[in-house]
Amino acid sequence: MTKRQEFRVLETYKDFEVREYQPCVIAEVKVSANYADASGTAFSSLFKYISKGNKKSEKIAMTAPVIAAQRAEKIDSDEWFVSFVMPSGSTFGHLPHPNDPQVVLRELDAETCIAMSFRGKATSELSQKKVHELRAAAAKQNIALSGETRICRFDPPFKPGFMQYNEIVIPVFLTEL
Repeated sequence: MTKRQEFRVLETYKDFEVREYQPCVIAEVKVSANYADASGTAFSSLFKYISKGNKKSEKIAMTAPVIAAQRAEKIDSDEWFVSFVMPSGSTFGHLPHPNDPQVVLRELDAETCIAMSFRGKATSELSQKKVHELRAAAAKQNIALSGETRICRFDPPFKPGFMQYNEIVIPVFLTEL
C-alpha cells in the first residue's frame, strides 16, 4: 500500500478536521495551465524523478497524495504547484537532486491545516465546489485560512471516478485557533 503524508488530527468538526502535518520534503513542479492539464503535465516529470530520474539514479518510493496547489485565493488562476511528498523521514540533504530542472525539492515545516475529504473524480468543478464548502465551514468556526488551496488526490486516474478518494487541504493562520 502507498504510504501517506503523516499528520495528526487536532480537532474534528462536522465538515472537516484540523490537522498538524509533520515536516516533510516535497518534489514540486510549477505549471502554467488550467487545473485539468496541470497535474498531467507535471506528473511525468515528478514520476521520472522518483523512478531513477535523479543524479544518483535512485528509485524513491511513491507516496500519496499527489498535490495540486494554488498559492492565491482564486482557484481559477492558471498557476499550479504540483508535488509528490517524499517518503517519511526524508531530508533535503539526503535526497538525490533531480535531473529535470523543472523539479524542485522543498522542505516544509510542520503546519496546521484544515482538511475535508470527498469521493469522486477531482474535476475542476467538483474541487472548486469542495473548496468553497470548506472555506465556508471554516468561516463558521472563525478559523482564519491562508490563500493557499491544495487539492490532494490519493488514487490513480484509472480507478473508477466514483471510487476515488480526495481531500481539500488549506493551511490555517495559527493565531485564530
